[in-house]
Amino acid sequence: MSIPRPEYPRPQFVRSDWLCLNGEWEFEIDQGDSGLERGLLERPLVGSITVPFCPESQLSGVGNNDFLEAVWYRRQVEIPSSWAGRRLLLHFQAVDYDATVWVNGQEVGRHRGGFSPFTCDLSGAAAPGDRTDIVVRARDSHRDPQPRGKQAQTYAPRGAIYLRTTGIWQSVWMEPVPDIHLGRPRLTPDTANGVFRLEQPLVHRPGVAEQAKPVSRKGLKLHAQLLDAAGLVSEASCSAELDLGLNLDLAVRAERRRLWSPEDPHLYDVILRLVDGDGTTLDEARSYAGLRSVAIDGKAITLNGDPVFQRLVLDQGYYPDGIMTAPSDEALRRDIELSIDAGFNGARLHQKVFEERFLYHADRLGYLLWGEFGDWGCRAYGPQETHQQPTASYITEWLEVLERDYSHPSIIGWCPLNETWQPLHDRITTLDAVTRGLFLATKAMDLTRPVLDTSGYSHRVPEADVYDCHDYTQDVDTFASNHAGTGGGRPHFNGRDGQPWSMPYRGQPFFVSEFGGIWWNPDAGEEEYSWGYGERPRSIEEFYQRFTRLCAVLLDDPAHFGYCYTQLTDIYQEQNGIYRFDRSAKFDMARIRSAQQVRAAIESG
Repeated sequence: MSIPRPEYPRPQFVRSDWLCLNGEWEFEIDQGDSGLERGLLERPLVGSITVPFCPESQLSGVGNNDFLEAVWYRRQVEIPSSWAGRRLLLHFQAVDYDATVWVNGQEVGRHRGGFSPFTCDLSGAAAPGDRTDIVVRARDSHRDPQPRGKQAQTYAPRGAIYLRTTGIWQSVWMEPVPDIHLGRPRLTPDTANGVFRLEQPLVHRPGVAEQAKPVSRKGLKLHAQLLDAAGLVSEASCSAELDLGLNLDLAVRAERRRLWSPEDPHLYDVILRLVDGDGTTLDEARSYAGLRSVAIDGKAITLNGDPVFQRLVLDQGYYPDGIMTAPSDEALRRDIELSIDAGFNGARLHQKVFEERFLYHADRLGYLLWGEFGDWGCRAYGPQETHQQPTASYITEWLEVLERDYSHPSIIGWCPLNETWQPLHDRITTLDAVTRGLFLATKAMDLTRPVLDTSGYSHRVPEADVYDCHDYTQDVDTFASNHAGTGGGRPHFNGRDGQPWSMPYRGQPFFVSEFGGIWWNPDAGEEEYSWGYGERPRSIEEFYQRFTRLCAVLLDDPAHFGYCYTQLTDIYQEQNGIYRFDRSAKFDMARIRSAQQVRAAIESG
């Protein structure tokens, strides 16, 4: 039986030795969350599941769409004896939402957060050559406040809300490392000076009692090489004896300098080695990086010093058979290719932290991305079923996401929150504090990219780098009127009942980060539940005309640095995609593509 999703799950920090644990696991639903008391940790589970697909999905082999308060997984693994003498790390790319992990009956890790990865050190619990028993419990209450993106809190999906995801939904894998080993590097392109700034953390864990004495750091060195297709570009070394975090510059001489861009998404390879005083390699990993700059110039966002109009599409990353998990690595790449074919040059990754393999393909295809957190539903007023106040765990999980994705050149902006609905009044709310906390956390982690405090509705951070609005107005004349004042410092604001929802606009770069959403499904049956924004076009020709004119309003206005059209594909009942849910075409892509080229034609000549 072939292993599902067998590709390396962490493509920007690759070690040669690893073991994919995707495939068949024992599985049991624990609806009352009483499994620990009932002995599920000690006994075989009653069913099976295909990891990494969630139990709600068809690809998992379970297909249970009810609320799943807790689920359990078990698998026995033969750890390669060739890994002897090294530590074992067990990696989970994403488990929704509260995870506890036991190995051979010993708890080895806990993690809160459904979108970010975590690692369990198996020292003292398992060793190379052992037959090892891994058990995972995932709790996922639909009632408690948590970042859940577009996952429904009602039984059935409705409107712009979709099926839930519970438990393991990205790859599970294992790798061996020495006691002192490389942590995930941060690679920052410094285009002005023609260098990559490498920040390399070292992880130094003392040996456990039954192992040999801990390795000393005396004499250790970090060695890094930068390569392109012609071979070695530069290399640098530093002592690894003194500091937890090491810093190196990898220079790119002018004749080997090639900037990353949508037209030429050039990537350099990076080889990292930790060596001892005798020159023996203790740990080695491969990475890659793109040399490119992102900056703000007036109301423009520039890439490598040049303004690039961002023709973004809202991509929510749902699949009919895998829900939030792509059925294959090729499906991730294919979504980017479909978007480019429709005339978009990037995407707002909406209400989901995408698999890192998606970012890998975007890096290689020159596809611009805005990274976003799956927080939708945070609001300070409104119907009880949609009201939730964010907690400190939002900031914790977002920091883990930023750590994972920092070095990907395709990401050119961050958006930690989406549609935080609350009127502006004289009290500082928990949502205000968390909004600011998420913004400050993002800026503390990354000074190289613009940060939007929240997409649409309640802008609460005056110093945010970018400002935006959402506007699903379908009447083109009204839409044009809404955005006619942007250049004069009077952009369109989101709000309700005439109340102000945001702090004043301060002249930042501005874009309409959600618009369109034109409702069109010629295949919808008479009884089929279908949802979209506004009045449906009466014909496909009316769709083309509306799409072209809506895009033209923003393409023709130099006060906007880009836009984001809703959306790439239909998703269940929400049928306003450029493509159907199965990724088949609904429209003539040549017409969709040509409607978005007006600005490009003006700028080029």
